[in-house]
Amino acid sequence: MADTKLPPSDDPDVAEDDTAEEDTVQEESQRLDLDISVDERGSCERHITVSVSREDIDRYFDKEFSEIMTTAQVPGFRSGRAPRKLVESRFRKDVSEKVKNELLMDSLSQVNEEEEFSAISEPDIDPEAVKLPDEGAMTFEFDLEVRPEFEVPKWKGLSIKEPVREFSDEDVDRTLQELLGRRGRLVPSDGPAEEGDYITANLTFKHGDEVLSHAEEEVIRIRPVLSFRDGKIKTFGRLMSGAKGGDTVETEVKLSDSAPNKALRGRKVKAIFDVLEVKKMELPELTTELLDELGGFELEADLRDAVKDQLERQLEYEQRRQAREQVTDALTVVADWKLPPELLKRQSNRELERAVMELQRSGFGEEEIRAHENELRQNSEEATARALKEHFILERIAEDEEVEADEADYDQEIQLIADNAHESPRRVRARLEKSGSMDVLRNQIIERKVIELILEQAKFKKVPYDIEKTDTAAIDQSAGGHQESEIPQAKFDSLEAAPGGRPKEAPERD
Repeated sequence: MADTKLPPSDDPDVAEDDTAEEDTVQEESQRLDLDISVDERGSCERHITVSVSREDIDRYFDKEFSEIMTTAQVPGFRSGRAPRKLVESRFRKDVSEKVKNELLMDSLSQVNEEEEFSAISEPDIDPEAVKLPDEGAMTFEFDLEVRPEFEVPKWKGLSIKEPVREFSDEDVDRTLQELLGRRGRLVPSDGPAEEGDYITANLTFKHGDEVLSHAEEEVIRIRPVLSFRDGKIKTFGRLMSGAKGGDTVETEVKLSDSAPNKALRGRKVKAIFDVLEVKKMELPELTTELLDELGGFELEADLRDAVKDQLERQLEYEQRRQAREQVTDALTVVADWKLPPELLKRQSNRELERAVMELQRSGFGEEEIRAHENELRQNSEEATARALKEHFILERIAEDEEVEADEADYDQEIQLIADNAHESPRRVRARLEKSGSMDVLRNQIIERKVIELILEQAKFKKVPYDIEKTDTAAIDQSAGGHQESEIPQAKFDSLEAAPGGRPKEAPERD
């Protein structure tokens, strides 16, 4: 029996439904007939093999040749008048590359739609290695990193300890002294070095007779611990106690297990400090000019209020940090996924960026940020694995609860960073955009909003917050040398200009 077509309906609603149905059928008919095989090679790794049918390949060729038939130029024929078989023969090589690329793009897009995993990286595929056969299906394979599959842990009603403190005048006095110290001058001293003093030293790290790294005239504050990018000297304060200009102090430092110098990870190297000079901090007088320079303050009382506000922000940071740590402990207790080493390596700098941004917005000074940065570098794999597991879980909760980052969230975060750096929000935003850090900021916003959601439904127990005395000095130096990767310094240039930057050198005395 011959097919019979019904006449179009006069009802506009029926006509619209018919058109939509025809579009859906046409769209479905254009989908590729793919044979997709997914091999699970770990919690976050998939090896995917895709086979594109010969019928789809021929359909794509037919589409391309149909488009060029009207303009194809073949000797002996007018433009667009050459026989199709001749056009196909003459232009097949050129068309093949375009067909292959279109099939690859459409196949990857369809795989992404049809498979139920969430990709966290771009497909590891080399288009040049994919061949479009003259006969049969086109097959290609690639590796993909995906978010692990898991049941969202129970997150409502968690029990959280919250540190609290009423800041006293003594707290403000101590913090104000630290602030003035950042604006103070270093003056030479003939006496022996004491904790809190500074030394200027040539610093050399050696393994055997090999010099691993060297720094000239490094200015280092004497504190109990000295932190590098890849290790720390826990007895630094005792080592330098009593040192004078001309002294040489030697000790050993154990490199971290994630040191850039892979050959020396976990091993000890020699640290040699050739002390050139001992210096003491001379605090500036709190004049009207300095009050204005520190933030446009008219009275010392205004500055003290600002210092107290900064202490409150740092307490809020500590409350967030401890709450987040407790939430992470509770949520990741069953997250025993094995994360690929390459994923951890790539994400380590992103986690470092996120942590630095968090400290910047909370009003911490450069030395505290640098010490925390070095600590993260020394434990990068462990810290990154923990942060990634936390991120995957918080991201799932964000999706379930429809948590998003809006423009007001970005503005607020950028304003806080700008306030601490004494820069304009526009400049901070431009720097973040140029360095590709806006997605890091987005993740930070989303994760914080999810943490806040979790804490809204948590049960709190208040505990006293004791302000810890900073006991670590930090320098931007790798003891083992061979720095494989660094976060561009431009991202943190604002710290140098902040009232909390490096102390000034006093002019040399006659």
